Amino acid sequence: MSAGLQQGAPGSVADRRLPPVAELLMGSMACVIAGGVYMAAQLPQRAPLGPAVGLLAAGTALLVGAAVLVSSLRPFAWRTFRLVAGWAVVAYVVIAGLLEFTFVYDHTRGSLLVVLTLSLVVFALDIPLLLGFSVARYQDPDPG
Repeated sequence: MSAGLQQGAPGSVADRRLPPVAELLMGSMACVIAGGVYMAAQLPQRAPLGPAVGLLAAGTALLVGAAVLVSSLRPFAWRTFRLVAGWAVVAYVVIAGLLEFTFVYDHTRGSLLVVLTLSLVVFALDIPLLLGFSVARYQDPDPG
C-alpha cells in the first residue's frame, strides 16, 4: 500500500476534504426511485404526474450539481474515475435498456413513459458517477 493511501498519514488522500458529491448523488437516486415507486403504487390506474415530475426535476438538479462539483475537482484521479465510471455506464445502459423494454412491452405510453424513461436516464447516470467518484477519491491524484 502506498504512503498516500494509508489511513491517517499526513497529507493522505483519505484526509482530503471533498465536496458532498456522494451525498448529492444519493439524494438524486432517492428522488427518482421515490418517483418510480409513487407511479408504480398507482397502477393499474394512471398516476398523477405532478409529484413524479417534481421528484424527477429534483433528482436531475442534484445530479447536475454533483457532476459540476466532480468536474471542478483538482487534483483528482481522473484516469481511475473514467475507467470505473465508464464501465459502470456500460452496465447501467444495459440495465436501463432492459427496464425500458419492460415498460414498452407492458404498453406504457405517453407522458408516463416519458417520465419513467427520464427517471431511468438519471438513475443510469447517478450510479456510474457515484462509483467512479467513490473509487477515485481514495486514489493518488493523476500527475500534472
